Amino acid sequence: MDDTELVSLRRTLHKRPEPAWREFYTTATIVDALESLEADIDELYVGPDALSGDHRLALPPETELEAWYEQATQYDVDGDVLETLEGGYTGAVAVIEQGDGPTVGLRVDIDGLPRTEADNGTHEPALEGFRSEHEGAMHACGHDAHATIGVGVIDEIVDSDFQGTLKVFFQPAEEVIGGAKSMAKSEHIQDVEYLLALHIGLDHPTGEIVAGIDGFLAVAHLEATFSGEPAHAGGRPEQGRNANQALAAAVQNLYTIPRHSDGQTRINAGLIEGGSAANIIPEESRLVAEVRGETTELMEYMREHATRILESAARMHDCDLEIELGAEAPSATSDQALVSIVESVAGETPGVDNVLERDQLGGSEDATFLMREVQENGGLACYVGIGTDHPGGHHTSTFDVDEASLRHGVDVVTGALERISQERPSA
Repeated sequence: MDDTELVSLRRTLHKRPEPAWREFYTTATIVDALESLEADIDELYVGPDALSGDHRLALPPETELEAWYEQATQYDVDGDVLETLEGGYTGAVAVIEQGDGPTVGLRVDIDGLPRTEADNGTHEPALEGFRSEHEGAMHACGHDAHATIGVGVIDEIVDSDFQGTLKVFFQPAEEVIGGAKSMAKSEHIQDVEYLLALHIGLDHPTGEIVAGIDGFLAVAHLEATFSGEPAHAGGRPEQGRNANQALAAAVQNLYTIPRHSDGQTRINAGLIEGGSAANIIPEESRLVAEVRGETTELMEYMREHATRILESAARMHDCDLEIELGAEAPSATSDQALVSIVESVAGETPGVDNVLERDQLGGSEDATFLMREVQENGGLACYVGIGTDHPGGHHTSTFDVDEASLRHGVDVVTGALERISQERPSA
């Protein structure tokens, strides 16, 4: 694929973003792009064949899946491919076999975000006619670029000196920490000896490569529902059991969880809601929160304390409590042997002006499921940063990428995969 073709695919994906588990058009478009390559793809696993359906996390309501699926059927994509994805079985795994050698994986994510894209005189997608057509959804984190780089790497690898098997994981549902576990528990990852994952941007400019990103905070989501008893707030307040009081006590005390001497910890009550009117004692309230930790153990420390506080708040105000544990992802570290290879290759890649050996993410990413699975099976994994100038921060309405970075990503990753297959590094 030349630069024009890379840009075209990225813009096609950008124009029709789909949030987690709703990537029907996106997956079908990626499949079409792969099948259009001159590269000989030996196996292409799509939808339920690409993942372990029992390990999908943070699935949306069935009605949402149906609405997004119906929307995808209106586009010019392969109907047979769409049918395999129905029910939220999105994503794909492409396999290239090229002689004797190791099995190497590349993970790229494909989902968009539920937010409205900017529509003004300075936003490039709006100016150039590829702004999101799906109002309320946007590629605000660069996953359209990630998927494009994945397709570009497959196209380039067949003409390289890569020897072995390459598996490219086009992973759904990263933004809700929902998709990687389903691929990590699939059969496709079990024989992978080396794995690269990538992300574009992350406040690194075009022409800069981060060979190994660390600092992944383990994360877990939880939802708490408090149930009390309604009553007239003026006439019979003593007959009520106030769910909002329990909610308020919980929120206030969640933020008092002691920090830990072993490393960073985080908590956020991101959504709180309850009640129906000023004169009614609220009978139900809800809280959605997340906890994070520098290690998986620290995340679990935060989750245990959060659960205890929620239970105590419910008892304090005589309410019932239901806690639903949501999606989660572990921490992970990039292996030095692969970091060194990426650093060396990036330093020789045209268009790359600066190479950083390592940097800290400071957030969470469910690619850690795949990284840890490979590492626990005796392999090596590395998370690579591809710099790009982005006018707005990640997850903002003005986020965009410098499309020159697409070529940098393809060339650095292809070169690193080729070098890995030749050197077969050990830990």
